[in-house]
Amino acid sequence: MNTKMKWMAPLAGVLLLTACASGPKPPDWQLEAKGSMERSVTAYMEGNSRVEAAELGRARSQLSRTGRADLLATAELLHCATRVASLVFEPCAGFEKLRQDAAAPQIAYADYLRGQVQPQAIALLPEPQRAAAGGNAGAVLGIADPLSQLVAAGVLFQKGQASPAVVQRAVDTASAQGWRRSLLAWLNVQAQLAENGGDPGEAARLRRRIALTQGQAANAAKEKH
Repeated sequence: MNTKMKWMAPLAGVLLLTACASGPKPPDWQLEAKGSMERSVTAYMEGNSRVEAAELGRARSQLSRTGRADLLATAELLHCATRVASLVFEPCAGFEKLRQDAAAPQIAYADYLRGQVQPQAIALLPEPQRAAAGGNAGAVLGIADPLSQLVAAGVLFQKGQASPAVVQRAVDTASAQGWRRSLLAWLNVQAQLAENGGDPGEAARLRRRIALTQGQAANAAKEKH
């Protein structure tokens, strides 16, 4: 099972979306929905909103064919998780429409994304997120999956519990994956921390890195020529 497939597994525990190649061939709708969600996640994290919206629409269309609210809720949670990983905190509107028919772990995960999971529901969360849900910032550093790690870091930031070490790890992870949108969000946090900490030199360095990530430095060089 590849890394992208693993991204979806913790969000719902629905095996239909994470079937391994060694098992029976899954139906076409399943393969198409999974592929579209993977492309949607990657596109959003890289900053390509047009592709993200198109692929998400395809995934929703395929999943709605099953008439299963739990499968569609999985896609909506993954969609919202990418926002949290990129420090965009907004209601998970797509999931909320399905909440009354969602499974308990899905409801717990939705509440977790909002930083409002109840203590008794933490055990229902994916294992990598449980310690972070309890406020253990150090646990984020030990999460291997890149998206899961950024989601946990985003939840802690939302609650005002993200340490500088967590912010640095989020920057490093987003950078290593080439996830421009998420990287820019975390670099801006890091730059603000440097400014608030009275380190203008570090803040300036981070602003240059932000400009480079945005492509501004390259564009400015072209204009000079």
